[in-house]
Amino acid sequence: MPPQKGQKIDLSKEYPCPCRRRGCLVPITLTEAFGCNRCQQIFVLEENGLIIEQLSTTYPYKKTWRWTGHRWVSTQGNLGESYLPVALLIVLVLLIVWLPLALQSPTGPSIILWALLAVILAVLPALMVWLAYRRS
Repeated sequence: MPPQKGQKIDLSKEYPCPCRRRGCLVPITLTEAFGCNRCQQIFVLEENGLIIEQLSTTYPYKKTWRWTGHRWVSTQGNLGESYLPVALLIVLVLLIVWLPLALQSPTGPSIILWALLAVILAVLPALMVWLAYRRS
């Protein structure tokens, strides 16, 4: 999907809150910032008034949005977009490399080690994807 062109944000207008659908961003007097009347978050203008950034000390990454004229669009990619291919690659490596190696190894205690290692490596990408989608 091509990125939508952003419109300049007018400090005298009210906008919907990008965090909550029912909230409304209200300009804060004598500043280049907006405050949400619902979630009490503060947003400042960035990049010549084309982007707003959420001021928050609890979130480790800066959340920014661009106004399209009708709605807010996040300027960052979704975390899940980068973790899903990595998780699928790890699972494919397990199926193509690990499974034949485990099946060719002699039976006994080593097969338990191979199986345990395969389960751990299969759970790691699932955990990565779950955490990525939980945050976004």
